[in-house]
Amino acid sequence: MERLAPEALTKALGEEVTSVEVEPVGTGQVASCFRLSMTYGADNDLPATMVAKCPADDPQSRSVGIALGHYRAEASFYRDLAPGLDIRTPTAYHVSLDEVTHDFLLLLEDLAPAEQGDQIAGCDLDTAVLALSELPKLHVPHWGDPSLEGVEWLDRSTPESADMTAMLLGGLVPGFHERFDERLDPEVLTLIDRIIEPFLAFGRDADLPRTVQHGDYRLDNMLFGTRNGGPPVAVVDWQTVVLGPAMADVSYFIGAGLVPAERRKHEVDLVRAYHRAVTDAGVELGWDDCWLQYRQFAPAGLLVAVGASMLVGQTDRGDDMFVAMAERHGRHVLDLDTESVLSS
Repeated sequence: MERLAPEALTKALGEEVTSVEVEPVGTGQVASCFRLSMTYGADNDLPATMVAKCPADDPQSRSVGIALGHYRAEASFYRDLAPGLDIRTPTAYHVSLDEVTHDFLLLLEDLAPAEQGDQIAGCDLDTAVLALSELPKLHVPHWGDPSLEGVEWLDRSTPESADMTAMLLGGLVPGFHERFDERLDPEVLTLIDRIIEPFLAFGRDADLPRTVQHGDYRLDNMLFGTRNGGPPVAVVDWQTVVLGPAMADVSYFIGAGLVPAERRKHEVDLVRAYHRAVTDAGVELGWDDCWLQYRQFAPAGLLVAVGASMLVGQTDRGDDMFVAMAERHGRHVLDLDTESVLSS
């Protein structure tokens, strides 16, 4: 790959790279990631390995990444916001973005031997606590921050975009049913047909403080330390970062990360822990409002499962993941009786 050749890396890093070994890493479907093992022409402070992220090879996935602004958002996040946040993310050694074509290249800290979470398997309570403990570090610094309003790559949610999303999802639902009807609970399938319009209407009309929202805060987008090393947790895949309500991230993670039986046992305590963290940091958020928003945003992951499964290139693991997400998020919505509070 020409963009990862020694000459290109030398230009990007400002240090001579004399050789590089490239191997695929990760399970992303909208972009491609590679581990780079490099040798340099002279001693420097750069690490011997990095992770490169660039547009997907699959034409369909690449078109989605461009059309939805995912590539632009992630590159801009690492360039403009990540340096000022305490949430653990990979250090970016190089960020380049073509504002016209949205072609991009990230050269990121290699956090191995940390390992990617598994969205299909889900996680235990301790892992959920660890993952949720990072969210206040993302949400609190810019909670209600007016300086981010109108930042084009971040402030992407408008009434017009909501209408376009509704039209897009409406057109994708039949294909979702065709692919997954035999793998999902009938209750979840009928819920999908009911929930899209009222949830998008709620999101369009809700007047809630906004902050930096990850937008896809789930296990596959996190790295966890192992007995051999790595940070306890680090958050990656910032393609969906957006200016939005904080509780959407909380509800999304809990609904996707824990199997329903475990979620039912622990979700109140997990949400209370998040609530304590943000209010102790000075955020004004009453518990009743916090819990209400947690219930209201439960459908977000269900809509992601429907939309993403139909838009990105199809893989066996991807299908298994979208089934797990749809089933868990659907049960989440039903358990919380979200439909009754979307107009609250």
